[in-house]
Amino acid sequence: MTLRVGVFDYGAGNLHSLVKAIEVSGAVTQVFTDCREALSADALVLPGVGSFATAAGALDGAGDEVREALEEGLPCLGVCLGMQILFEESDEGGGPGIGFLSGRVERLRGEIVPHMGWNDVATGDDPLFADTPDLVAYYANSYVCRPRDHGAVTAWTEYQGDRFAAGVRRGRCWGTQFHPEKSSRPGLRIIANFLAEAAR
Repeated sequence: MTLRVGVFDYGAGNLHSLVKAIEVSGAVTQVFTDCREALSADALVLPGVGSFATAAGALDGAGDEVREALEEGLPCLGVCLGMQILFEESDEGGGPGIGFLSGRVERLRGEIVPHMGWNDVATGDDPLFADTPDLVAYYANSYVCRPRDHGAVTAWTEYQGDRFAAGVRRGRCWGTQFHPEKSSRPGLRIIANFLAEAAR
């Protein structure tokens, strides 16, 4: 059976590269502007385009429903902003996030913000990072997640002395602060790994 992946469009940018990367791995994508409708898919992807305020507004009050679906085991991958919106709130403002993960999104502490470009990622033992040794990934972010539970962190990155969560996981929900769809072959492997886990 072909996996049907719902991509939630916050209405803030071009999702083409992410959709293409998912489809290259053999899944069928459908882009939704209504997050409630996206929950009908086999797996949910929260993309990394826009601001926390934009994403929170686009949820249109559906945060509780999304959180409940994730609690019940809906596979999910949050990318960059999509990872941040899984948390409770952000220094960027804009209302509450989904609150599936406990913690806050804070502005990077480096001198040069935003963080743009390639950075080493220290990965832990998680199936999302299978076959991606010595991972170097692409970042484009001004804010990072500070989880209350460090046990949820599956990968770390350091930028200008600020060590932050590059990957998180709770249950069947994963997040990456970097953009796998822009991280060459290892990034495509991460997306394929997520789809494999989602299909289990």
